[in-house]
Amino acid sequence: MILRGLFCFYQKYAINHSKFINLYSIFNQNMRNILIIGAGRSASSLIQYLLTKSDAEKLHLTIGDLSLELAQRKTNNHPNATAIQLDITNESQRQAEIQKADIVISMLPAHMHIEVAKDCIVFKKHMVTASYVSDAMQGLDAAAKENNLIFMNEIGLDPGIDHMSAMKVIDEIRDKGGKMILFESFCGGLVAPESDNNLWNYKFTWAPRNVVLAGQGGAAKFIQEGKYKYIPYHKLFRRTEFLMVEGYGKFEGYANRDSLKYRSVYGLDDALTLYRGTIRRVGFSKAWNMFVQLGMTDDTYTMENSETMSFREFTNSFLPYHPTDSVEIKMRLALNIEQDDIMWDKLLELDLFNAKKIVGLKNATPAQILERILNDSWTLQPNDKDMIVMYHKFGYELNGKQHQIDSKMVCIGDDQTYTAMAKTVGLPVAMATLQILNGNIKTPGVQLPIKEEVYLPILKELEEYGVIFKETEMPYIGYNPDKLVVAV
Repeated sequence: MILRGLFCFYQKYAINHSKFINLYSIFNQNMRNILIIGAGRSASSLIQYLLTKSDAEKLHLTIGDLSLELAQRKTNNHPNATAIQLDITNESQRQAEIQKADIVISMLPAHMHIEVAKDCIVFKKHMVTASYVSDAMQGLDAAAKENNLIFMNEIGLDPGIDHMSAMKVIDEIRDKGGKMILFESFCGGLVAPESDNNLWNYKFTWAPRNVVLAGQGGAAKFIQEGKYKYIPYHKLFRRTEFLMVEGYGKFEGYANRDSLKYRSVYGLDDALTLYRGTIRRVGFSKAWNMFVQLGMTDDTYTMENSETMSFREFTNSFLPYHPTDSVEIKMRLALNIEQDDIMWDKLLELDLFNAKKIVGLKNATPAQILERILNDSWTLQPNDKDMIVMYHKFGYELNGKQHQIDSKMVCIGDDQTYTAMAKTVGLPVAMATLQILNGNIKTPGVQLPIKEEVYLPILKELEEYGVIFKETEMPYIGYNPDKLVVAV
C-alpha cells in the first residue's frame, strides 16, 4: 500500500524516474490484470466495484477507450488502475493488451465483441460481456471449451439480472417438484419518481435510439394458454398489460419482439404462457402510438433537407396538405384528438410545432429526427435520478394445485454517474469477472448466467447494492382476457 502511494507521487512529480518505475513493476507482477475495453456510462459502477476490491483481491485494471480522457476519468486516479487510449481496430495494439490480461471485459457495442473474443481464444483468456450471444460468438463455444475458457455473456441487466432472477425461482419450483405453466417477465429503464416532471412520465436513461426503434423488425410473438400470438408493429403500443408495484404505483408493459427466444434456455418448452415485455408508466404507450401511426419512427429512408428542417416542418411532413388549416389543426384531425385531450398536451410539451428549432442532421431518417427532438425534452438533468423496474410472474402446478409467485425489483440511481442503469448493467459484469478469476465459476464455454454457480452468489451480492427481489405468493390467475388493455 505504501509503495503504491509513493508510486502515485512519483507518477505525478517524477514520471521519468525509471528506477522507481521498475521497482513498481516488480511489485505489480503479483497483481491480477483485468482489461476493460470501453469506458462508457455502463462502465462506471463496474470500474468502481473492481477498484474497491482491488487491494484485497490483488487486482490491477487497465481501462482502454478510444477517448483517453474518458478512460482517465474512470480511473479516478486510483493506483490500481491504468488508463490507455485503445483503438479496437488496431489489431496489434488490441492483441498486445489482451495478451497481458488475466481476463477481458468487453463493454463495446455488441457487434465489436467478436474480434476481441477471437483474440481471447488465441491467448487463452476468459471473457465477460453484457451483450446478447451472437451467432458468431456462439460459434466459438467449442474452441472456448477446448481451451477451458469461460466466455460469460448476457450478464448485465436485461439480459442478465433477468436471467439470474428468473432461473433462481424456476429452479426452486422444480426442486420441490413443481411444473412450470406460466412465465411473464417485464423490465424497464425509467425516470425515478422524484425526477418525474413531464407529462410523458419518461426520460431517456439509456440508448435513445433503441427507445425510438423499439418493437420494429417484425411482429411481437409470445404464447398465451398454449396458443401462439402475434402483435404487428402498428398494433404493438395499443395492447398493454397493467402491473402494480407496491410503493411505486401502476405501470404498463408492452410485448417484446420475441418472447420465445429463451424458451428452451429456461427449460420452458411445455409452459402454456410465455411473455416478455417492456415496462413504462401508464399512458406512455398510448401516446407513443401517435408517432408510430404518423410514421415518425420509420428508420428505412432519409428525408430531404433534414439539416435545415425545423421541428414544425418535420411534423408537417407527415400531415396532408391543406391551404388554410394550421399544422396544429391537421395534427389533431389526423390523430382524432381534441385540444383538451392530454395527448395533445403531451405533443405540445415536446415542442413539435416550433418553427425556430432546427433539426441540424444531414440525410436523417424520421426516427433519427424524432430522437433529436425528444432529446431536448427527455434528457436527464444533472440532478435527475433514474429507476429500473423488473417484474416476473411464475405460474406452476404442485401436488395438483396451481400456484403463482410474483417477483419484483426496483433500483434507484445515485446520481448521473452511478445511475440505476449503470449499476444494474455494470455490477453483474464485475461480480462475474471476480467469480471467474477466483475459480468459483468453473463451467467453460460460451454461456449465459443461468447456472446456480453463477446466479446464486451474484444475486446475493447484488442485494448489498440495493438490487433486491421481493417474492410474493399470489393466487394463480393464469390466462385473463381482461388484462390486455386496448389503448385507443
